[in-house]
Amino acid sequence: MRRRSPVPPSPLPQRGGVDPVRVKLPPGAAWATVRDHLVERLAAEAGVIDGMLDAGLIVDAAGHAVPRDMAYVPGMFVWFHRELPYEVPVPFAMDVVYRDEHVVVADKPHFLATTPRGSHVAETALARLRRELGLPTLGAAHRLDRLTAGLVLFTVRPEERGAYQSLFRDRLIAKEYEAVAPYDPALALPRTVRSRIVKERGVMAAREVEGEPNAVSAVELLEQRDDGLARYRLKPRTGQTHQLRVHMSALGVPILGDPLYPVVTAPVPDGDFRRPLQLLARVLEFTDPVTGCEHRFVSPRVLRAWSSYDEWAAG
Repeated sequence: MRRRSPVPPSPLPQRGGVDPVRVKLPPGAAWATVRDHLVERLAAEAGVIDGMLDAGLIVDAAGHAVPRDMAYVPGMFVWFHRELPYEVPVPFAMDVVYRDEHVVVADKPHFLATTPRGSHVAETALARLRRELGLPTLGAAHRLDRLTAGLVLFTVRPEERGAYQSLFRDRLIAKEYEAVAPYDPALALPRTVRSRIVKERGVMAAREVEGEPNAVSAVELLEQRDDGLARYRLKPRTGQTHQLRVHMSALGVPILGDPLYPVVTAPVPDGDFRRPLQLLARVLEFTDPVTGCEHRFVSPRVLRAWSSYDEWAAG
């Protein structure tokens, strides 16, 4: 089996907690120069790439500026910082609930993406923690949906990240969520929901299809109220995209504030932080794969639709 060559370290520092973009030149001889490949690959106007090259903003593994006429070399790496558009700051605190030399556990607010993705780059939990804690090597062991609040595990040392990621891959970590949703007296709980969920690229909502189940969730009723709402404990045993949201909707009790299930609604404008999805990653429990310590972390957050429904509904 052919071994992959190691990726060289970035010659550029982070900027605002955001890593530079790394591009590996693929095999083939379709391009005469590095410039030609970048123009095609990045779908940018030639003038934009030429401007970056002339300004020395695109560098090789040694940190040397790449000239316009540098010959194309398959397997070569280049780096640059992308120009980030303005992002509306998410005006909610993110508390660190635990920190040691190996991990950081943070309580992420609603509307804050976990890691850079799409239009959310600098305004993410990872970038914010790197800036605030002065930990440029910090990485995420897993992700929460941007609209979901609660506990996220981050790793301090890159060489240990795989060990913590394996906790999620191998289902060695216990996760509990809390949700506020309508109460249905005809819905028998507790129960375990099993279905097959698929999420197609470019389609906002996931869906259930026929076939062998790949998504398993335990659903339990915690409390009910006279106003027709209930508080639920959800325990995912698998990690499909939007799994808990899909399963609650399928049960006829969609989570309050969900813009995708059961019906996809119009996108919320940037800066509209009203009526957050009432889903919270409440508990993370695991044995630390590096230290052997037993950990149980509990978010102190209170879902606003439960504590003050009128305030949540009014936004």
